[in-house]
Amino acid sequence: MPIRRLPDHLVNQIAAGEVVERPASALKELVENALDAGATRIAIDLSAGGVEHLSVNDNGCGMSAAELRLAVERHATSKLPDEDLSAIATMGFRGEALPSIASVARLSLASRTAGGEGWELVIDNSHVVADGPAAQMAGTRVAVDGLFAQVPARRKFLKSERSEFAACVDVVRRLAMARPDVAFELRHDGRRLLGVEAQGDLLAGGLAARLAALLGADFADNAVPIDFEREGLKLGGLAGLPTYNRGISDLQFLFVNRRPVKDRLLVGAVRGAYQDLLARERHPVVALFLDVPNDFVDVNVHPAKTEVRFRDAGLVRGMIVSGLRRALDTAGHRASTTASAAALGAFHPGALASPSFCSPPGTGGAGGGNAFAATRNEWPGSYAVAEAQPGHFAPPQARAEAAVNFPMGDFPASGFPLGVARGQVAGTYIVAETSDGLILVDQHAAHERLVMERMKRALAGGTAASQALLLPQVVDLDEIAADRVAARVEEFAVLGLEVERFGPRAVLVRATPALLGATDAVALVRDLADDLAAFDAAHSLTERLDAVVGTMACHGSVRAGRSLSVAEMNALLREMEVTPHSGQCNHGRPTWVKLAEGDVGRVLGRR
Repeated sequence: MPIRRLPDHLVNQIAAGEVVERPASALKELVENALDAGATRIAIDLSAGGVEHLSVNDNGCGMSAAELRLAVERHATSKLPDEDLSAIATMGFRGEALPSIASVARLSLASRTAGGEGWELVIDNSHVVADGPAAQMAGTRVAVDGLFAQVPARRKFLKSERSEFAACVDVVRRLAMARPDVAFELRHDGRRLLGVEAQGDLLAGGLAARLAALLGADFADNAVPIDFEREGLKLGGLAGLPTYNRGISDLQFLFVNRRPVKDRLLVGAVRGAYQDLLARERHPVVALFLDVPNDFVDVNVHPAKTEVRFRDAGLVRGMIVSGLRRALDTAGHRASTTASAAALGAFHPGALASPSFCSPPGTGGAGGGNAFAATRNEWPGSYAVAEAQPGHFAPPQARAEAAVNFPMGDFPASGFPLGVARGQVAGTYIVAETSDGLILVDQHAAHERLVMERMKRALAGGTAASQALLLPQVVDLDEIAADRVAARVEEFAVLGLEVERFGPRAVLVRATPALLGATDAVALVRDLADDLAAFDAAHSLTERLDAVVGTMACHGSVRAGRSLSVAEMNALLREMEVTPHSGQCNHGRPTWVKLAEGDVGRVLGRR
């Protein structure tokens, strides 16, 4: 078959496959156009998950009749005045969205500039069906009907109405986070599902209010603010506490110059920042806003504009990890409030099964007094009998000692946030009293975190110990990878890994970090070379060291079942109060929960 030029409508449909994958893709492009037009209020209406109908109405600058006709032509845009792709400051810039949508749906454009005449242009699957004056307020209204209705091969790959609607909501939510100074309203089949008013500028304190409105007050209460700057790059937003985590990563919101992105580098940086604070199957909740010079980032990577490339990827990754770590360090011993709420919800009133109740010998039976008032000394030898007979209570698994230093009348609430130890339950849990409630501490999980933080500080204080190999191992690499490894010899030596160049396509490993024990040196160096190729930084070694430190901390910490004195319990509480990340164990679980006095009173029916 001879080479021929494809017809315009087919070219448009092919191009639309890159820009418009589903209703959410079209919605994203339209809302971004509204933001670029300077809109301060955007109203969105959906029907059938956006498949049958979606519309975006804004109060932006609007377009004239001539601009409307030009806007639906491919690669026509007003957003590159200098024709410079290295300094893109707008959300859109490619000039492909409107013609792509018009080629696979019925597109209605109605717009009016301030003081101008309203005009409407309607295109049905690349065919102009209306072009004339229309009643329109200042701004623009774009409606998309019957998406892929005449392209059945594309429409059959759409998911269910619920899934498509969820994707649309996610798009609107992310864009609303990026622009707290803009009001958003979302309706689906006539029902108002999302509505947020303008909260002020991103830098003027409006971000926290917008995130609380979109993600709920729980996130705001269980997150720490981020304010970090390095070499002209700025990182802001909120980072959720490690104990406030999820089983999937759907609540990780990443923005570059207010543009929502789904970038592998940024996701990896977030995972690296939380890697010794969460289990691998758990994911943090974050909203990160990275501001960089326009010429530092390339957003012209994919037509969807969700992928970016940085001029210095290593700087960006290191900045995110450092910024998140520094912000999380400020949390100190905090644990998520949801943990305490869950603990309180586990309490429920219940009645004892009276037919199976038997009083210990010598207490007078049911009418002879309170069985719980007896002590071990008053029941000599009776525990063996009670444990052997069904229906008798087992001996109490709690131990209490007097905390003589702090009577309730002079309680140092401000000085001791975790309170004063009052006893121990089941040899595992410390019960502490504060001025306004009770604190329950998992002694093993808490001490495990404390030991790990000590070991990490010791590791950061100098060069990690290395373990010389009996026989140095040769690692074969390609020449470029060998160059990358050879350039980082000094950095590796600080971590306890001694390598040297061994010909043009290999490196020689003489020693490995002692903390790793018997490790596969060849696999280790190859993983490091891959990291250097991907991110221009060695992360695998650091992560392996952290994992080993966590394992060692677990084995070196106070075990569950060990009896502690009040002095030991108080010492543990005091160290928790001054140690970062002590609110969660090495797997992201809370190390302590608080039961407020008022909540306990409500559980017991006193309030």
